[in-house]
Amino acid sequence: MTQKKNMIFVIFVTFTGALAGLLFGLDIGSVSGALPFVVQEFAIDPAAEGWVVSVLMVGAAVGAVGGSWFSKAFGRKAGLLMAAALFVWGSVLAAWAPLAGWLIAGRFVLGLAVGVASFTAPLYLSEISPVRFRGGIISLYQLMITIGILAAYLIDTALSSSGAWRWMFGIPAIPSAMLLAAVLFLPRSPRWLAMRNRTDEARAVLARLRETPGEAQQEMDEIQESLAVKQEGWKLFRASPNVRRVVGLGMLLQIMQQFTGINVILYYAPKIFQEAGYAGIQQQMWGTVIVGLINVLATFIAIGLVDRWGRRPMLTLGYTVMALSMGLLGLLFHLGTATPGARLFSVMVLLVFIIGFAMSSGPLVWVLCSEIQPLKSREFGIMCSTTTNWLANACIGYIFPVLLQWQGAATTFWLFATFNALFIWLTVRLTPETKGVSLEHLEHNLMAGKALRHLGRPVDA
Repeated sequence: MTQKKNMIFVIFVTFTGALAGLLFGLDIGSVSGALPFVVQEFAIDPAAEGWVVSVLMVGAAVGAVGGSWFSKAFGRKAGLLMAAALFVWGSVLAAWAPLAGWLIAGRFVLGLAVGVASFTAPLYLSEISPVRFRGGIISLYQLMITIGILAAYLIDTALSSSGAWRWMFGIPAIPSAMLLAAVLFLPRSPRWLAMRNRTDEARAVLARLRETPGEAQQEMDEIQESLAVKQEGWKLFRASPNVRRVVGLGMLLQIMQQFTGINVILYYAPKIFQEAGYAGIQQQMWGTVIVGLINVLATFIAIGLVDRWGRRPMLTLGYTVMALSMGLLGLLFHLGTATPGARLFSVMVLLVFIIGFAMSSGPLVWVLCSEIQPLKSREFGIMCSTTTNWLANACIGYIFPVLLQWQGAATTFWLFATFNALFIWLTVRLTPETKGVSLEHLEHNLMAGKALRHLGRPVDA
């Protein structure tokens, strides 16, 4: 009976923690449908259009840095509460905006919320998850992002006929308030409690999250062993070349994720469908909904296989699919999409790209970045990787409309195909396999000086 109660509690905790991803997705996806109406109402140029999109990522980078400090000082639960409150505020501000400047300000606040959430939620989920389910549970966060994006696309499509873009931005305030209430019932992270010398509370939380007392005690012993390291955060980063290696890997993984080209598809899906020859607004919006649906369904592949196949094989396969898809998409745009058959085929190739991303880099980069950092520098390491994600994201979101206008669709997609081909090699060369390996085991191998790709190997190997 106790095991069943514990499992129900774990399900509640993981679902609530991952709910931050739903809000993340809603705010990422809402701009896709709202953007054409915003451009028309405020008469903004392509540079300002880029700011409406990319300011969210700038705010997210700031939020990731602030979230790191806040989460370390007040706990992961407090960080999730802050993110939910910012989601409510930013959604209301963006929906109300009387001028483009106010809309950009609202998008910046939403970016702060996304940054805090994207830092705190994967960190929290990694620290409360049982090791054998950790990859799937952290991938649930990415699934909630894709569901949020799909929901935003459906909302945008339903409202596009009336041009009610303010509702597109305002509706996410409702689930944001729901998250704010639900987080109040979450336990604190046992690892954060242990770092604050609240050992009895940490042990009590683990007892509620693990199936047996023995499993909880073993994990508690491993946490206390990790706490023996005296330095932490920036000081540990400066003192330890091993920590610098793994922080660098986390930042590289996030750059790789963003330069696949996924957010080009998600932010500018209607524009891409227009380039492919689908001129009507409704055609573009329903095409965008299909993108969101495929994104959701393919994420289930990652959730089902990440703890069976492992991280490295799925990443390698995903980058291969994305490289081929982007290359072919560029060729199709180069040859032209004047015929219905060519337009349909270009959409099919785009959807294959989405599958490649959603089953690999989308969820698994967040999984790896939350797994590989040592306990005493986990906030600092994940802050660096998450901030890198949003700075790279902002760069892509801002330059894409300019690049599309300057070089054309074909060259733009070929560029992303080249990036994905490079990422195959980087995955094989640098990425560790963390399937079924405890966080403390990964830390032991890192501090022993093992190569990054070997961090998941047995300690005595």
